[in-house]
Amino acid sequence: MSVDSGEGALGAPGSSGAARLPEGWAWVRLADILIAPTSNGRSVRSDDNGFPVLRLTALKDDGVDCSEYKLGDWTAEEAAPYLIRPGDFLVSRASGSLNLVGRGALVTSVMEPVAYPDTMIRIRTSPDHVEPRFLAYVWNSPAARRQIERSARTGTGINKLSQSAVQEINLPLPPLAEQRRIANALDERVARLNQIEERLGAAQLRLKSLREEVLATAFRTVEDSIASLRDVLQEPLTNGKSVPTGEGSDGFPVLRLTALTASVVDLSQHKHGEWSAQDAEPFVVREGDFLVCRGNGSLPLVGRGALVPEVHEPVAFPDTMIRIRTDSERVLPRYLHYVWASPSARKQIERGARTGTGIYKVNQKLLDEIQLPFPSLDVQHEIVDDIDRALIHVGACATGVSDALVRATSLRHALLAQAFDGRLVPQDPDDEPAEDLLKRIRARREAAEAERKAARRAAAQAKRKIQAKPKLPPVEAPPPPAPTSEPPLPEGEQATLPLEFTA
Repeated sequence: MSVDSGEGALGAPGSSGAARLPEGWAWVRLADILIAPTSNGRSVRSDDNGFPVLRLTALKDDGVDCSEYKLGDWTAEEAAPYLIRPGDFLVSRASGSLNLVGRGALVTSVMEPVAYPDTMIRIRTSPDHVEPRFLAYVWNSPAARRQIERSARTGTGINKLSQSAVQEINLPLPPLAEQRRIANALDERVARLNQIEERLGAAQLRLKSLREEVLATAFRTVEDSIASLRDVLQEPLTNGKSVPTGEGSDGFPVLRLTALTASVVDLSQHKHGEWSAQDAEPFVVREGDFLVCRGNGSLPLVGRGALVPEVHEPVAFPDTMIRIRTDSERVLPRYLHYVWASPSARKQIERGARTGTGIYKVNQKLLDEIQLPFPSLDVQHEIVDDIDRALIHVGACATGVSDALVRATSLRHALLAQAFDGRLVPQDPDDEPAEDLLKRIRARREAAEAERKAARRAAAQAKRKIQAKPKLPPVEAPPPPAPTSEPPLPEGEQATLPLEFTA
């Protein structure tokens, strides 16, 4: 068992510069506090008459929503090993987004039997040793998340977390009574933060709807000038090139996907690729280019585009983007920026996007065929000016809301940091120390293991008894009867031979 009550950053015992845990606390691996092995769920196909199995969307910030399920192609008996119960903690095994892999949620109540799928890992602790709400809070704390994200492995754009990595996550463990005091204090404070964030989120949605309405209204008067994107291109659409990242700073710079912001391409968001300026030359961007995201795990983000501003130093674009260069005599760059974000354009992009391995993708053929209004340049100028004036106030409000959400997130992180280094609630010297708690957990596990071994021995002995049961000797068949002599003929009769033997 790994226990360290010395100095260490949360989730990383022994790190330099970190605070010491309070008296009576201990560092533990998740594996040290389990009462049952971690377990992956099972993958089942959908069946309208099958047994319920949770969807990954059931993992919410405030717990597991057991109503978020599908019906799977399996029986209740087959699902029995995967049924969830109150107190279970479910963790997402994979996600296209690194900040979502390993996300955990607590099962608080189960109204009807439901199982968990192979996209989740089940964690079981005992409420006699670990307060379930405390585990949920500490698991989703920033320090635990850093460990989770470091442990995740990526392949084909999907971040994955294994059971062994989950079991090695380090957590601070206070006495059980203090765990409950911390959970109660966090329940109250987090509930208030949630209300604030919900209101800010609602404000963001209203501002988004207002922006969409501004854009939709702006283009209603020019719907008679619809054309395909290919009709206004200066040159064919171009995919970027995939290049490995250079170890030093000598390679030619290539943009990161994060360079596509909501307004413009952030040219400072780049890495140095292992290619020369000559190799990169066909992919170098220039002011007025429009770059589009080729793939994303979120449908509303795939196909998102941004304008390239003034370029001070040469930089190329990667294979995660498609470059659009329009005819300057047909399209104003800022007009393309606005019309590309319009509801009509988004509907076409999302309707045509293809998905595979959890990633939505768009291609050149789809973008070529998108239908957009392209009126005269004079009309485009007027539309851009009208949109700028209408959106200036919307943008200011959106910035204020975004800043408030950032502050709320910072406050949440600070609150959790206080909770898990012992500063949120007072310590009680009469509480049972965590070391004693861990001894009880170990004793319970050892007793359970002894019971399992005894059951296995009993089953093995019963099997041996059946195999050793004496067998009856085989029954021998009775010998055949001895041959007898032919009885004598009665006096006065003679034997007759078959016809073929007569003369």
